Amino acid sequence: MSDTINKSRKTRTGSVVSNRMEKSVVVKVERKVRHKLYGKFVKTCVKYLADDPENQCNIGDTVLIEECRPLSKRKRWRVKSIVEQAV
Repeated sequence: MSDTINKSRKTRTGSVVSNRMEKSVVVKVERKVRHKLYGKFVKTCVKYLADDPENQCNIGDTVLIEECRPLSKRKRWRVKSIVEQAV
């Protein structure tokens, strides 16, 4: 097998909640999930620690994060691009 096989990585879109750390941001990803029994859609949210090497992200920005190798104990995502800047 060749080493050049490019596996697709998971991506998520969310908003930046915190940028107090050096080269890291906390991204909140919300999604709607259908309740098993009642069928009602319920909002769930997950917070991811993402790597931001240039410290470009500000609170309120909408960003696209991509899965990567473990960078620290909790950091397994990297900011791929800023979709929308906060006003």
